[in-house]
Amino acid sequence: MIHVVLHDAKDTVAVAVVEGIEAGTELNAWIMDEDRTISVKALQAIPMGHKVALRDMAVSDTVYKYGIDIGKVVAPIKAGEHAHVHNIKTKRW
Repeated sequence: MIHVVLHDAKDTVAVAVVEGIEAGTELNAWIMDEDRTISVKALQAIPMGHKVALRDMAVSDTVYKYGIDIGKVVAPIKAGEHAHVHNIKTKRW
């Protein structure tokens, strides 16, 4: 079962495509551009449609989704944690 998807191997977050992801779930992540899977353990519940970090990220790191820069980290994020507005912000403001 695929739990999360990402488009580009350089993406640092993936999007949950199923409901019910709870902390401790071993997530299968499909890299669409390469048609291969990787795995990451969810450290927190991840709502469907939300992002999960694929690697540890520090404050000021760039976040990649769909192969493009979508913002910067404003609070440390561990691989498997929920990545959302509480720890990622746009670089525009």
